[in-house]
Amino acid sequence: MRVAKFASLLIAAVGSTFVISVAAKLPPLSDEAKAKAAETAAKTAWTDKVGAFQLCKAMNKAAASYQVAMKQGGKTAATPVDTPACADPGAYVSPVAASAPPLEAAGAHSPPKTATAPPSTTTPAAAMRKK
Repeated sequence: MRVAKFASLLIAAVGSTFVISVAAKLPPLSDEAKAKAAETAAKTAWTDKVGAFQLCKAMNKAAASYQVAMKQGGKTAATPVDTPACADPGAYVSPVAASAPPLEAAGAHSPPKTATAPPSTTTPAAAMRKK
């Protein structure tokens, strides 16, 4: 009897600890973490498309092989069903890198305005501060 009460109390304590830890609020994701998550999701989606493309090509090859084998055996094969062509997903392009302009296009290396005078003068720094 005592063992059962102890066990039930232990289970309740462990359960409440778990519930409290699950209910704890997590800090919001940083922009860098959001970008990394978007990159991972895009890469996974592209990988799925590549897998579907490879499967489509393999199924077409198997169907063509079946048709040839049936003709060679003198049997009539079922009429092939028209299916859409296999869609090649192409090379992977990062959506994060594609959405951000290159640093040069963003003006990161350009001065804010066209220079009208040389960057250095012969005026001492103390005299420039008085102005």
